Amino acid sequence: MALSQLDAIADVIHLDPGVQEILRHPKRELTVHFPVRMDDGSIRVFTGHRVQHNSALGPTKGGIRFSPDVTLNEVRALAMWMTWKCAIVGLPYGGAKGGVCVDPRQVSLREMEGLTRRFTTEMGLLFGPDGDIPAPDMGTNPQVMAWIMDTYSMHRGHTAMGVVTGKPVSVGGSLGRVEATGRGVTISAGLACEKLGRNLQGARVAVQGFGNVGSVAARLLAQAGAKVVAVSDISGAVYREGGLDLDLVEGAKLDDGGVCGTGAGDSMTNAELLELPVDILVPAAMERQITEENAHRIRARMIVEGANGPTTPEADRILHDQGTVVIPDVLANAGGVIVSYFEWVQDLQAFFWSEAEVNQRLEQLMTRAFTTVWDAAEQHHTDLRLGAYAVGVSRVAEATRTRGIYP
Repeated sequence: MALSQLDAIADVIHLDPGVQEILRHPKRELTVHFPVRMDDGSIRVFTGHRVQHNSALGPTKGGIRFSPDVTLNEVRALAMWMTWKCAIVGLPYGGAKGGVCVDPRQVSLREMEGLTRRFTTEMGLLFGPDGDIPAPDMGTNPQVMAWIMDTYSMHRGHTAMGVVTGKPVSVGGSLGRVEATGRGVTISAGLACEKLGRNLQGARVAVQGFGNVGSVAARLLAQAGAKVVAVSDISGAVYREGGLDLDLVEGAKLDDGGVCGTGAGDSMTNAELLELPVDILVPAAMERQITEENAHRIRARMIVEGANGPTTPEADRILHDQGTVVIPDVLANAGGVIVSYFEWVQDLQAFFWSEAEVNQRLEQLMTRAFTTVWDAAEQHHTDLRLGAYAVGVSRVAEATRTRGIYP
């Protein structure tokens, strides 16, 4: 998916073939296999990856996911998308991504800490405030980031807060970081409605993936006046025509571990949620959720991608032909990396901002990026995904050309 998207925009912006060849390949990849002593005394060997796609614009930046489905190819794609995302929103970062093949639900807290610290030690060749800066992703959280920061700092002999973002506020995290990705999704939806002459007030919304991103987006969209009629998680989906009581859904998720069976509405599958006749669909779960198999059944007027890569290129073409507006992941969910950048800046300066200031700066950068992407899509007569890629790939290509090839 990532390579086909790059190749598609290369023709639109007349990308130099030599630069295109450089951008098709990750700069650096590291795969490690490391032992962890489990609570029962046994030893398990885990596999982890870190891919740095491109560093022409600055240090590489990207999350670390803990999932049993992690593969090197997946990490490569996610790293490439991070490169474009950082460039689109104007951050001085390149793209990276990492992951460990583990189901976090199947290990204890102590085992998770041991796994994290050993993985960080193995990745010490790459991690650093000026080289490669991890962040949370699927299956990881602020506590995991704190363990990474502490492990790196122990090896260096001094506290290095800027080595990782998404940390708890008590150890150098930024106010507003937890909500940042969902807030960016909400800002993107509002800006798209303005451009299209639609009203976010009263808009019917379905959110696939009621995790950190999806739950925050649902809450903020509801606060903006939208009507959230369906949400889902790994347990399934819940739907209510008149709008869900999100307090009830969130409480039941905490108590029962899933949104189904909450009594908040009717149960349905994740697949059925995607095909609801809503104004705004927010896929905030996994990659490849909207494909050529189900794209023709999507009835949402607008899709705002909270997850990375939820729509395949084949599905994109079907949605475009149907007139469905897609706000692409590299723009819509960039709020997380923007506030991660703010956290990194605050750590390096040892000077921290208020939450209101963080949110204000986030909205400024998201608005600027959205306008730039919208204008690029109109200039090239493309959809917003290709418009976003035109902006991001052009910026990385220009930096690559300017820096030249060493030696």
